[in-house]
Amino acid sequence: MKKQYGLTTKIFFGLIAGLITGLILYQFNEIPFVKNIIIGFFFELVGDAFINSIRMMIVPLVFVSLTVGAASIGSIAKLGRIGTKTVAFYLVTTAIAIGIAILIATIVQPGIGADIPLGEAAYEARQSPPFVDVLVNMIPRNPIKAMAEGRMLQIIVFAILTGTGLTVLGEKAKKVTELFEQLNTLVLKLVELIMYIAPFGVFALIAKTFSLLGFEAMRPLAWYMICVLGALLIHAIFTYGTLLTLFTKLNPLKFLKNFSPAMLVAFSTASSSATLPVTLKTARERLGVSESLSSFTLPLGATVNMDGTAIMQGVATVFIAQLFGTQLGIPDFLTIILTATLASIGTAGVPGVGLIMLAMVLDQVGLPVEAIGLILGIDRILDMSRTAINITGDAVCTLIIAKSEGELNEEVFNSDKAVTAEQ
Repeated sequence: MKKQYGLTTKIFFGLIAGLITGLILYQFNEIPFVKNIIIGFFFELVGDAFINSIRMMIVPLVFVSLTVGAASIGSIAKLGRIGTKTVAFYLVTTAIAIGIAILIATIVQPGIGADIPLGEAAYEARQSPPFVDVLVNMIPRNPIKAMAEGRMLQIIVFAILTGTGLTVLGEKAKKVTELFEQLNTLVLKLVELIMYIAPFGVFALIAKTFSLLGFEAMRPLAWYMICVLGALLIHAIFTYGTLLTLFTKLNPLKFLKNFSPAMLVAFSTASSSATLPVTLKTARERLGVSESLSSFTLPLGATVNMDGTAIMQGVATVFIAQLFGTQLGIPDFLTIILTATLASIGTAGVPGVGLIMLAMVLDQVGLPVEAIGLILGIDRILDMSRTAINITGDAVCTLIIAKSEGELNEEVFNSDKAVTAEQ
């Protein structure tokens, strides 16, 4: 029987094939046919088409998925207690994650000294608006216009208000809620379809990069990857470990051991949503969280809690700014933290969507969205690692809230006979 490869494997193959092809063509990139036809036409056509396909989904993805996420809370009363705790935890840890990412990228400076031409991405840096203006302009005067112009912060605010309104109306707006749920399914399917061409897009983008730069492009990309992985590791060990110990008195190492089945599935699928059934089962049978509480916090976390994605956005934004020689000040960093935190709420738990949300963060600080193409190949490898971090944050939040609500069975958590979650 012919072996079927998963999307992540195919994208990895596309990355390797693009790297090898680019390094070979680098030796011949002055030949007119190679320069104009292969690199200038074929690679640019396929790569730019893929980037445009990603950008096409930004507005519908953010608005629909965020509205559904807000509406899924169920009732204002529930939101008032467990809902507030959950959302607050996710927002705070995401802000911490993006702060760690910015700090590491600023210290390591992976983009300093990197000579990477980005072609059409060349631009004149425009001044970022004052932070107070960013906050004021988050409120859209015309939501339809905001969507047409792709003003993402305004779309996020409107989506949250829409989802909250659906929650308040309840049965009166049941059909509208169901419509949004169906639209969400449609949007996620479109994203999934776009990701099927990702191996070809990655191949073209990486091949174009290395055919123009040769092996020299590996150095800045390698430091970028090291920064992301380092930030993920620091966040998992220090942020999650400290919060878990402080609020539950549970052993972080025991937690990692019990939760490892879900983390492995997340790493292999690179999808929080695809891992959700295993995450739920592991939380109940190996962590000792009640079914009612885990059924609320974990699905919500799979939609709105994307610490790993936020870390990628922070490192990538600083990395791209350094490539262009753009100085980011304190207002820019605050804008990145705010934007990436809100963007993580609208990031659905499917492979590749983090890159879609990165476009929004780059736009807020005046950096070219096209620069995403430079990190796309490397990012596909990192996607697996940050997905494991995303669901780990969901589980830590669930344990903390379960402890505070008296819905945690610590005997199950501490037992060595906990039922193994199916993978």
